Amino acid sequence: MPKLTKRFVDALKPVTSDTLYRDDDLSGFALRVKPSGVCTWLVQYRNSAGRTRKFALGRAGVLTPEEARQRARKALGRVADGEDPSATRNAARGAMTVADLCRDYLAAADEGLVLGKVRRPKSESTLVADRGRVARHIIPVLGTMPVDGVQQADVRRFMHAVQTGKTARVVMTESGRPVHVFGGSGAATRTVGLLGGIFTYAMRQGLRADNPVKGVERPADLRRNTFLSMDDYRKLGAALTAGEREGESPLAVNAVRLLALTGCRRGEVVSLTWSEVDLDARQLRLAATKEGYSIRPLGQPAADLLAGISRHAESDLVFARGLAGSPYVGLRDAWSRIVARAKLKGVTPHTLRHSFATTANTLGCSEPTIAAMLGHSRGTMTSRYVHVVDDTLLAAADRVAGAIAHALDGGKPAKVVKLSEKRRNNARAS
Repeated sequence: MPKLTKRFVDALKPVTSDTLYRDDDLSGFALRVKPSGVCTWLVQYRNSAGRTRKFALGRAGVLTPEEARQRARKALGRVADGEDPSATRNAARGAMTVADLCRDYLAAADEGLVLGKVRRPKSESTLVADRGRVARHIIPVLGTMPVDGVQQADVRRFMHAVQTGKTARVVMTESGRPVHVFGGSGAATRTVGLLGGIFTYAMRQGLRADNPVKGVERPADLRRNTFLSMDDYRKLGAALTAGEREGESPLAVNAVRLLALTGCRRGEVVSLTWSEVDLDARQLRLAATKEGYSIRPLGQPAADLLAGISRHAESDLVFARGLAGSPYVGLRDAWSRIVARAKLKGVTPHTLRHSFATTANTLGCSEPTIAAMLGHSRGTMTSRYVHVVDDTLLAAADRVAGAIAHALDGGKPAKVVKLSEKRRNNARAS
């Protein structure tokens, strides 16, 4: 271990991960160095309950090594007298709890001050998911704990609680609709990931010297990889036709068809406006997606579907309801009825997005083409790709949407005969 001196600090090299340098002269005195270059003096100690605490003394550059060392001796002296400097600081700050921190984080995210993918503010759909995870998992388990008091062991206990379903319950929304909150490995992985982001925010605000989520191993996020076969598409198409005949909302039927024919996300379709639709160029120009502004090619069947939808007199929404043209909110319930009629289990609207990609892959589309059709983020390369090969994307979208539309309409797949087999048959005939 080095002795923490000015010469040592001046000679520090950039680090790729949080690094803690411990002083070889004063036990518990340390310097934390972050990849960003921020260096913080701190002391690490155990309180009377035996829990490890880190107490930030100040930034290097603001405090000299000797000034920080003097503060460290005073703090460690208080620890020896049975005090807990970290807890005392929390009390002086009003003992900010994890619940308080979560509310601050979400308020900052609402203002666009928390960046998500590709360093853009989080999308509204992501914020909705974040609010749900905070309210239904994080606050019930960790909400009353002081921010500076959360340790890795607490994070592990929290993850186990979510993973084993201890936070699962039924909650009522403002509209009076019951929502089932489930636990499991996937929920635990994604919620602990969010918790890590919240504590990173706490560090940037100077509320903690470290992130207790760092180093906590999470279970693999086994996201659903279900997709529809062509036979499943035929079942779905038959269910849509039967539902329409039996009084299912045309809004629901058309929304599901558009999801299937474009691979768009549910939120992108439900919030779609006519100003984002260009039928002449056969494109959707989506103003706000998880990846920001996004252009999607429209296969001919999808363009024909949109062309046949009547525009609402009072709203620019494609799927507007009522006299006032309110957003359509019944897709979730309609989807449950439709898939039950089709006898498709474990299928969600997002399954249609996976299925669109799988169909495209089966038809021989390249990975960049599939990524561009789905609007996946690939940095600046995807945006350049979309603008350069519009004709190629439209042709690919025609093939994929055409195959799916054919199946939805009950059509049987064409028999594929390999070229070598055809040649052999011709040779025998001659």
